[in-house]
Amino acid sequence: MTGILGILLALGLLMALAYRGISVLILAPLMALLAALLSPGTPLLASYTQVFMPALGGFIVAFFPLFLLGAVFGKLMEDSGAARAIAHGIVARLGAQRAILAIVLACAVLTYGGVSLFVVAFAVYPIAAALFRQADIPKRLIPGTIALGAFTFTMTALPGTPAIQNAIPMPYFGTTPFAAPGLGLIGGAVMAVVGLLWLQRRARLARAAGEGYGTHDEPGQVTAPEPAGSGASGGLWRALAPVALVIALNYLLATWWLPALDTGYLAEARYGATDIDRVRGIWAVILALSAAIVLLLVLQRQRLAHIGRTLEQGASGSVMPLLNTASQVGFGAVIASLAGFTLLRDAVLGIAPDNPLISMSIAVNILAGITGSASGGMSIALQTLGETWLAMGQAAGIAPDLLHRVTAIATGGLDALPHNGAVITLLGICGLSHRQSYTDILVVAVLIPLLALAAVVLLGSALGSF
Repeated sequence: MTGILGILLALGLLMALAYRGISVLILAPLMALLAALLSPGTPLLASYTQVFMPALGGFIVAFFPLFLLGAVFGKLMEDSGAARAIAHGIVARLGAQRAILAIVLACAVLTYGGVSLFVVAFAVYPIAAALFRQADIPKRLIPGTIALGAFTFTMTALPGTPAIQNAIPMPYFGTTPFAAPGLGLIGGAVMAVVGLLWLQRRARLARAAGEGYGTHDEPGQVTAPEPAGSGASGGLWRALAPVALVIALNYLLATWWLPALDTGYLAEARYGATDIDRVRGIWAVILALSAAIVLLLVLQRQRLAHIGRTLEQGASGSVMPLLNTASQVGFGAVIASLAGFTLLRDAVLGIAPDNPLISMSIAVNILAGITGSASGGMSIALQTLGETWLAMGQAAGIAPDLLHRVTAIATGGLDALPHNGAVITLLGICGLSHRQSYTDILVVAVLIPLLALAAVVLLGSALGSF
């Protein structure tokens, strides 16, 4: 019993102290050691050096290229003006009368193409502020609008997204970024359509009540949307080309080219004694992002005054997110090694012993909520229960693709609770408080994704993977 209380105490403190701004790099090992200390007979130093660190290192080995390339690509899109040009182009084509739809689509295109949600928020906010002011829509709806486009369906549901939340399940289940595409599209449609209906209803109610944009001290420069095809990056289509390449090449590599290669050498011990199904998803994302970076450098060369500095800043920007998530993986590995975890694991798996999709959905969501991180919660869940869920799925005839898609979508619910770093950053960018804008973030980034998850689990349980 002491061991279980220690695990729960460590999880609670991890959430509370992270919310107060203490780095996960410090918290994760300390909370892991606290849980080990409260588990009778568990050696502390061995738990740190032989359990925590190997798990942390294993995550870095597996996913460092994705974090690095994604951060570099996002920084190049930002510094070249390509991200801003895409947002301007979409907004200019849809107009102020469709302000909410325009901003959601701009965020969705950028994040689906591999641009970091933080880059998207910084790039799109000034355009959203100008557009909402022009349409006289309350500024308090901007965070929810950006969150819908950047934090939800493109992050977890749409097949092929290069988001890390869609990449982490691949080595556990031997899948690709396009796992269960039909179910992913359905889940994404639920999030996008219901989220838009909610935001548009909120805008109508505000208009009926006589509430306009309001008077605000803008935290940054607010610029009006530019005419379609103009902009610092030299045009919408040139800006869109690298994004389109990421999506198209990712699909072609994962589905056609990589499986057709002679990769029998992967069975050798020096290459990890694996097979192409285990690595093709990660290989596809690596190659797609690399090609997109090269294309972006070619197309936007004149717009990048300091390429070396941009590349360095992008690479540096990948380090902290990678280490934070890897530290949470190490925390999960220590928790999984403790005797008390067996009882918690059995309780989670016992929720629906014949359907791992349900226990997976609950566990991933709870851990994402506790850690305030979609990737962190998913990593802990898969580190501790991934093999068990895969075995349960195989026994129940559930395809690994379905396990992948449910896991990915499940990360995008409770992760967006008020202590989530992306939520706090977004509100800071917009110059608004939780009191002013969190209700809409809660609906579009927490409640509606949970609805979409339920729909995917029900359809997947009834019809299987498609």
